Amino acid sequence: MGGVVAGGRARIGADVGGTFTDVVVERDGEYLSTKVLTTHQAPEVGILDGLQALAAEHNVDLAQVDQLIHGTTLATNALIERRGARTALVTTEGFRDVIETRTEGRFEQYDLNIVLPTPLIERCDRYTVPERLNAQGEDLLAFDEAAAAAVIGDIVAGGYEAVAVGFIHSYRNGKNERRFRDMLLAVAPEVAVSISCEVSPQMREFERFNTVCANAYVQPLMASYLRRLETGLRDLGADCPVYLIHSGGGLVSVDTASDFPVRLVESGPAGGAIFAAHLAAKHNLDRIVSFDMGGTTAKIALIEDFVPQTAKTFEVARTTRFKKGSGMPISIPVIEMIEIGAGGGSIAGVDSLGRITIGPHSAGSEPGPAAYDLGGAEPTVTDANLELGRLHPDTFGAKSIQLSPSAAQAALLHSVGEPLGLDARMSAVGVAEMVDENMANAAAVHAVENGKDLAEYSMIAFGGGAPLHASRLIDKLGVDELLVPTGAGVGSAIGFLLAPFSYEAVRSFHTLSDDFDVVGVNLVLAELTTEAESFVRSAGGVSAGASAEVTVERQVSMRYKGQGWEIPVTVPAGPFDQLASEALVHEFTKTYERFFGRAIDGLAIEAVSWSVRVATVVEPPKALKPVHSGEAAQANTAAEVRRPIYDPVAGESVDAAIIHRDDLDVGSTVVGPAIVVESQTTTVLGSHHVAVVQHDQTLRIRRRDLYSDKQNGSNQ
Repeated sequence: MGGVVAGGRARIGADVGGTFTDVVVERDGEYLSTKVLTTHQAPEVGILDGLQALAAEHNVDLAQVDQLIHGTTLATNALIERRGARTALVTTEGFRDVIETRTEGRFEQYDLNIVLPTPLIERCDRYTVPERLNAQGEDLLAFDEAAAAAVIGDIVAGGYEAVAVGFIHSYRNGKNERRFRDMLLAVAPEVAVSISCEVSPQMREFERFNTVCANAYVQPLMASYLRRLETGLRDLGADCPVYLIHSGGGLVSVDTASDFPVRLVESGPAGGAIFAAHLAAKHNLDRIVSFDMGGTTAKIALIEDFVPQTAKTFEVARTTRFKKGSGMPISIPVIEMIEIGAGGGSIAGVDSLGRITIGPHSAGSEPGPAAYDLGGAEPTVTDANLELGRLHPDTFGAKSIQLSPSAAQAALLHSVGEPLGLDARMSAVGVAEMVDENMANAAAVHAVENGKDLAEYSMIAFGGGAPLHASRLIDKLGVDELLVPTGAGVGSAIGFLLAPFSYEAVRSFHTLSDDFDVVGVNLVLAELTTEAESFVRSAGGVSAGASAEVTVERQVSMRYKGQGWEIPVTVPAGPFDQLASEALVHEFTKTYERFFGRAIDGLAIEAVSWSVRVATVVEPPKALKPVHSGEAAQANTAAEVRRPIYDPVAGESVDAAIIHRDDLDVGSTVVGPAIVVESQTTTVLGSHHVAVVQHDQTLRIRRRDLYSDKQNGSNQ
């Protein structure tokens, strides 16, 4: 990776993960980076430590930093581990138990003893106020101020740190929620208050109530953390603005992040998807499966035409084998991906049926995998990779960690080998194959749910663990091509530095195709555009000032009348009239046909929710011409170090060349079996894989049989 010139203007990307905190400094498109173990009790310490290490090692003047862009798992972990603020929910009388009764959906259809996830807010912490609006936002029952005042008295007496307010149909008219907030803050200004008409103004009360509860639950924690981070940066001399990347893949200010921290729940993975989309555009690959594997989880996303797929809802903390419906639904814009507990620190074991299991629990950074020799005793994926020769103490690259093969062996034998009668090597084989199979299955299911065939895709692998496993995954998935970019180990943090300032405003507004409310739709779209643009421009900074050029994307969720779910349809620019509404119905029909094969005649069509995304303009990367095998000599011949690694295709250990990535030039060809090592990750090539270095130093990996004789020349 390139270096930042001392004294030059720079930007920082910081990604706090479950195991490592990645810090990247960028100047003129060149990067230098470091990884430090995450400090869970005070996550800002890891960022500050990493920044100090970079400044000392590379003589970076922190006073010359223009901005810090940050993504974090803090909100996610607080929801999963239930470590948020003491929170109360205030809702409409009669709807106290919505977040507990959920919907009619069952994630285990035939399980008579199904256990639903525990609601975030216990029943004793839920309060009700007599009030009721209809679906048009009109009063059915007037807001009872006396009852509201009594509830506020209970909240103050209860010592709550945060309050979530969710009234029925407030997405159409938030006046009662705003009135309750004003009354509460007049009495208790120190309480953090979230109202659903601002956090998630969408229909479906379970999802909306759950989202506002989650926002309130993590709000004090995130606000305190961001204040400490800003203070710590100033103490280091980096008095620069801080921006957060949200789950939809754009940047927002600290104030917006503090008000709506639930939008940060998938911020780290969103940065990874942006990184992959940027690389896809650079290599002119219009169908990409993004594979991001860190120390705690693996994330898989689909990218088409250089844009990650997005959604308006997702689930946090799935409790039953990561099954859809078993988690906590959050209704905010998000880059769509599947996330499973399969990281380098994921703990391996044997279940009651004698099967090797991986995750979802992780050793994290405290105590970390057994191989870290920091107190961890349970075997992890990292321990298996060390035992199989894919990792080695001499080339691990983390300066603060000296890997211990004996500790890894002992952990594998104790928890996997002894229960199954296996030695350490075969225990490691079982762990590695199981985690690869889990990740391949997750990718395949995600593709099927989206109606895609992964055989038509290329893979981009990044994160500290992904290059270790990606070549095996492409074999399992039938994917022909794999790209491992430079900076792969800190890909999400680099993605932060590539993201635009953006904000997506969403609101439910129901109208029918045979009685289209042109006036109402125009009003909603105008208000959403104003809201989104104000968030983007108020973020400040060089890239988002008052005169910055922005793009506006509009979308509506539509369905046939009577259906239970919607599909997204692009809304054309300009105001609506009757002609435009007819064109929108036609576009829905075409989109429905693409999703499901055929449209349905004779049914009315409903428009349910509208969204407007405003983003600053980011210049696309210049496309590169691919470099093929045979355009330079093999790097293997120059390899001075070799060691045995386990090859799952051969089913045995093979002699592999150990090659330093810094020694490779454009056009260099690496023929497997080989290991390419660098400071923050390791790329493994099986005996049937070939890697060619591209113009941007990316490794392009394919199976040997996919190269023509002309391309391979004498290298094969």
